[in-house]
Amino acid sequence: MQQVVLWKNEPDEHDYPAAAAYLSLLGAGEAVTALVAALRAVPISHGTAKDLLRASRLELLPADNQHVVKDIHKVRDGRLLSPVLLVRGDLAGNLPLVVADGYHRICASYHLAEDTDIPCKLVGLPTIAPS
Repeated sequence: MQQVVLWKNEPDEHDYPAAAAYLSLLGAGEAVTALVAALRAVPISHGTAKDLLRASRLELLPADNQHVVKDIHKVRDGRLLSPVLLVRGDLAGNLPLVVADGYHRICASYHLAEDTDIPCKLVGLPTIAPS
């Protein structure tokens, strides 16, 4: 039986520093600062759990992963999940979607119903001007 996943209107404030911490492993300070500022400013869009996983090329975490279990319990308790923070991939550069924050929420949603509509904040990679 599929479970309806309920979502907050905006990400939790602590999601932005978590996204910055993850993104800082992938890029330098100014780029990370710009991406997080863009994530704060962009409106909510939507994607399905299965499409977000496919586009990110991340593996589905098992339903017994402790963080996935925690989010599944939140849903079953009727609590709202925080929208996820994403950086758009690049088809031409063969770069996958980056899940800056919310990987466990995506996996939990997939386990509950793979077609779950997930609110997200999605920004593109900054364009680097040639020098």
